[in-house]
Parts: sequence; C-alpha cells; structure tokens
Amino acid sequence: MEERSPSARLFHKRKVVGAAGGGLLSVAVCAGLFMVWGDSHTPSAGAAPALAEVLVSQPLVQPLETRLGFLGQFSAVDRVELRAQVGGTLIGIHFKDGELVQKGALLFSVDRVPYEIRLAQAKSQVQRSSARLTYAKNELQRADELVRNNAGSVQSLEQRKSEWQEAEAAVAEANAQVRDAQFDLDHCQIVAPFSGRISNHLVSVGNLIAGSRAAGSPTTLLATLVSVDPIYLDFDMSESDYQQYKRYKANGQGASADNVQIAVDGGRDYTTPGTLDFIDNALNRSSGTIHARAIVKNGERTLTPGEFARVRVVTSASTPTLLLPDAVVLPDQSRFNVLTVDKDGKVAPKEVSVGDMRHGLRVIKSGLSAQDRVIVGGLPFAAPGALVNAKDTTIKADNDPAKE
Repeated sequence: MEERSPSARLFHKRKVVGAAGGGLLSVAVCAGLFMVWGDSHTPSAGAAPALAEVLVSQPLVQPLETRLGFLGQFSAVDRVELRAQVGGTLIGIHFKDGELVQKGALLFSVDRVPYEIRLAQAKSQVQRSSARLTYAKNELQRADELVRNNAGSVQSLEQRKSEWQEAEAAVAEANAQVRDAQFDLDHCQIVAPFSGRISNHLVSVGNLIAGSRAAGSPTTLLATLVSVDPIYLDFDMSESDYQQYKRYKANGQGASADNVQIAVDGGRDYTTPGTLDFIDNALNRSSGTIHARAIVKNGERTLTPGEFARVRVVTSASTPTLLLPDAVVLPDQSRFNVLTVDKDGKVAPKEVSVGDMRHGLRVIKSGLSAQDRVIVGGLPFAAPGALVNAKDTTIKADNDPAKE
C-alpha cells in the first residue's frame, strides 16, 4: 500500500470534513423547506368539519284497517278413498293417473260374470216361490169352500192359510235376493262420486281385489279422489288474535270480517280472495289456539291440497296509520329501531313496534309520532348522537293493488 505524505494526508482530511459539512447543510435546508410547506398546509384550528348529509321525512299517514297474518295449509273440501264394494278380478281402469274426472265417470271395472250368475239364480228362485204361492193360494180357496159347505175341517183351513203365508214370505225373500244380486252387479263398475282430481291407481288390471259393503271390513284401496273447486285453507289463531277478531265482528262488521286475503307461492302479494267460513267451537288447551278455515275459489285449478299459503284477517276498522320504507326500520335482535333527527340536528334512535307491509311500506304501530323526522336516506352516514345536515323529502306509497 502506498505511503502518503503529511501534506497529502492533511488535504484528504479537509476534503472529508467539507463533504460532511455540505451534507449537513443539505439536510438543514430540506428540513426548513418541509417546515415551511407543512405550516402552509395545516388547517386552522378554528375550521369545523363538514356535516354528513341525510334525507329526512315525516312518516306517511294513511287510514288503514288492522290486519293479522297467519300461515295456513290448503285441504280438499271433499276427499274419498275409492274401494270396491264387491270382490273379484279387476278387468278395467278407465282414467289416466292424476287427471280431472267428472261426477259419475267410470273409473274401475270388476269382472261381472259371477254376479250375473248370482242374479240369474235369484230370479229363478223368484219364479219358484211365485209358483208355490199360486198353489198355496188355490189350496187355501178350496179349503175355505169345504169349510163353508161343512165338508172340510177348520184345522185343514188353518194349515192351508199358514202355507199360503209362508209362500208369500218366500216370494218376498226371493225378490230381496234379486235386488241384492242386482246391487252387487251394479257395483262391479266404480264411478266417481263427485268431480275432482284422481290419484294414481294402486292396483293393476288382473289383480284379485277384496270388496265389502260392511264398514271396517278389509277391502282393497284402488285410488283416492279429491275435489278441487272450491278448496279450504286451514289455519290457527292465537287466543288474543281470536279475541280481536270477535270484537271486530261483534261491532257489526260481519261481512268485512269474514273476507280474507291470501298469498300463495310464498309471495307477499295477497291477490287471492277468500271467505272465513268456519271457526272451531273450542280452543286447543295444549296450544292455546283455535282452528279456523277459509273457503277459496279455485276455478283455474292452481291451488293444490297440502300447499301452504299466508292469509290476512281484518280485525279493526280504518284508523290513521304511520308508514315507513321497510329499509329504514333497523332490526336489533328482537327489537326494531328507526333513526330520527331532532330540532338541533342531532341523530336520535327510537324503538318502534312494527306491523305488516301496506302499499309497499312498513306499518309502524307505536314508538313514533307523525311529526318525527325520520332518516330515510344516508343511513350509513348517520350515527346516534351525531350532528347531521338534514334535507327534507317525501315518502310515497305504492298504489299497486297487490301490495295493499
């Protein structure tokens, strides 16, 4: 390594010190510029932050009646299990599974031959009994003449009279056997007792089926038939709801109280009308509810037994009712709140009790007055207790009849 002279070493130290001094000078200059720039962009302590802007409106007030909602299930007005009253071999099925059939339509046929034979035997028995009756009648007449001419005994007359009565009874019994055989023959054909929709057939042609006219005797189930128009909607009312309905109907509102509105397919559009035609005569002690039933027209066959639907029942006359958009009613576990703005521009939450949807808006039962200013726009920027810039707007109802 080369040895530096004393003068060279002195020059090198001055160069390093100068470079370091220049670096410190640059840092100081930059720091000064930063302080000057920062001071020029710092907001003054007296300037207030801008207030969040929200839209507020008083609740819409409309005269509406009080209604209660229930979940119900459709059921058929008439339902029957088709079973044969006579046994035998099934020789015919005269419908397509699931189709609509009319009252009196032929559905099943059972082999008629055994019953035709039995009917012929019964008719021949009638002829034999009738012949015996004629003979007994003639014998009675001859015995009566002999007694009147003192040529016969009274005992013989009584015997002939008894034989004549027995012959009359035999004829009556033979005629009853004919009617019984004819009944069985007629019921070899099973027809629809009413118009409705039939299920699938449960027994195929060629099977031997059991039939009986006696209730409770073993028989073969062939199919089921249900009526389709009209149709029932069954639902249950709680005791308090039932009391409301009773008071409303007792106030002379019988016709309107019995009119109900029904929403099918799980929707919110209550476009199907019905009539409340039955309420049970006692409450269920275990559930505290009472069974009710509405009857619904089903001319288009769109409603099916077993299907669920929602039903609304009117329980009070029209009164002024507060309405708000459903989106501004905030759920909080089991409670509901709305955000209002007071006269000082401060956000204040209020707990409310809500009802059903009317005209596309949510019914507010309590907790709010018609003069309250409710936040209907800008909810994400409104915190309870915060000051906001409130601008007035107006709530509008949806006049679609399906949303009434």
